[in-house]
Amino acid sequence: MSSGDFCPRCGDPVPEREDPLPGEPRERDAVLCDDCYFEDFDLVDAPDRIEVRVCSQCGAVYEGNRWVDVDAEDYTDVAIEQVTEALGIHLKAEDVRWGVEPEQIDENTIRMHCTFGGIVRDTYREETVTVPVYISRQTCERCGRIAGGYYASIVQVRAEDRTPTAEEEERAVEIAESYIAEREATGDREAFISEITETDDGTDIKISTNQMGGGVAKRIVRELGGNVEEYPTLVTEDGDGNEVYRVTYAVRLPKFTPGDVVNPDDDEGPVLVRSVRGNLKGVRLTSGEPYEAAFEEGETPDARLIGTADEAAETTVVAVEDEYAIQVLDPETYESKTISRPSYVDSDADTVSVLKSRAGLHILPAGDAGSENDE
Repeated sequence: MSSGDFCPRCGDPVPEREDPLPGEPRERDAVLCDDCYFEDFDLVDAPDRIEVRVCSQCGAVYEGNRWVDVDAEDYTDVAIEQVTEALGIHLKAEDVRWGVEPEQIDENTIRMHCTFGGIVRDTYREETVTVPVYISRQTCERCGRIAGGYYASIVQVRAEDRTPTAEEEERAVEIAESYIAEREATGDREAFISEITETDDGTDIKISTNQMGGGVAKRIVRELGGNVEEYPTLVTEDGDGNEVYRVTYAVRLPKFTPGDVVNPDDDEGPVLVRSVRGNLKGVRLTSGEPYEAAFEEGETPDARLIGTADEAAETTVVAVEDEYAIQVLDPETYESKTISRPSYVDSDADTVSVLKSRAGLHILPAGDAGSENDE
């Protein structure tokens, strides 16, 4: 049914249309007939070209104003997503349906064929647009910092009155790498280790932020014992005039380690160290009783190192004299020696592992034999 009006462009009669709701302006093109209306009508507003910025090192994609890890083997899905976000659909279109078909031109170019359909003025309209997507290979901020050796903190792994063992240094690095991996898994792109250096005194681990350096240092101490001290150094000021510090976290591992045999200054015999977390704990080699340093002594009681479990050797039991004494052969001279029998030595034992020191022979618990036994 005609509205009685005529199209101002071509002069054809215009069908009657619903009046807008009170307060709503009438659409400017509502006076046009369908043919004239659709002459200038674009169902889809598409960009001429889209650039997807991709880090050539880690594969991250620049989205919005930041780099995002996408874990993608190719970037077709990323291209589809960015093209979809860039396309604009006419506000008057209803019941819109669409599809995108990618065409890989070369390694860095994807042509997106986009088809859209919808109802406008009770008429089904369909439109196809092609948007070229260019993959721009760049270097993200994180990879640029790593390549440039950037770091904000250093974790120095040292030990009191000794050099850290190879096992301690290896474990400290594992703890650092595990901590950083956990942060990376949460999407924290500030998390990385710049460099790991072995020195004559221990291991230095350069880490991306002060907060993460502190976290690594605390985890190392929590597992391996010891303490940590912080030494900040002013390096620059940021754009707002705030002072920027680089912090050295000096981890000092305990003087003794599990497997050490020490002689505390209490005249009750040597102790095999089992733990140095919090305070030193172990077992008396004369009696088999547990030992724990006083709280105020912590992990470094007044004691002298007399050997390690790795230095123990297997020897023959000559006789078990009673509950407190046992005869064994000296592993070096093969002389029979009567020594203290700790509670963990069975009465029918044929052999035991002994550590020889200036204080004599000491029997170690089974399972704490050293490298000579292991061989």
